[in-house]
Amino acid sequence: MATAKKTAGGLAVKADEKPWSAKELGEVRDELNAERDRLRSELNLAEVELADLMRDAGDGAGNDQADVGSTTFERDHEMSLANNAREMLAQTEHALERIVDGTYGVCESCGQPIGKMRLMAFPRATLCLSCKQRQERR
Repeated sequence: MATAKKTAGGLAVKADEKPWSAKELGEVRDELNAERDRLRSELNLAEVELADLMRDAGDGAGNDQADVGSTTFERDHEMSLANNAREMLAQTEHALERIVDGTYGVCESCGQPIGKMRLMAFPRATLCLSCKQRQERR
């Protein structure tokens, strides 16, 4: 099992990896910030849509069952989108916090390094590949 080593910037990497460069970390941080902004915008839009659907749901008098069912489906879909955006936003903000506090790149389950390549592909990752696979098998 690869052990973590701390880089000059304080972030852990696998023993066979080069330390995070300022450019690499900047790219990851920029990607996370852009994702955070996109998710906030998406969440705001979903919440406006949901508020409209909830307001319109009160005008149900005279609607047939198909209209009520369609409205309910739309409302549930918007709620699902909003919840998904909220969860991804929390993960993104958590990753940004981990960069600041120096724990970015360390698996939250086993304490081993996650790996730069995994983090560059999926910057919100909090688990190394083996812990993630173990979690998904449960």
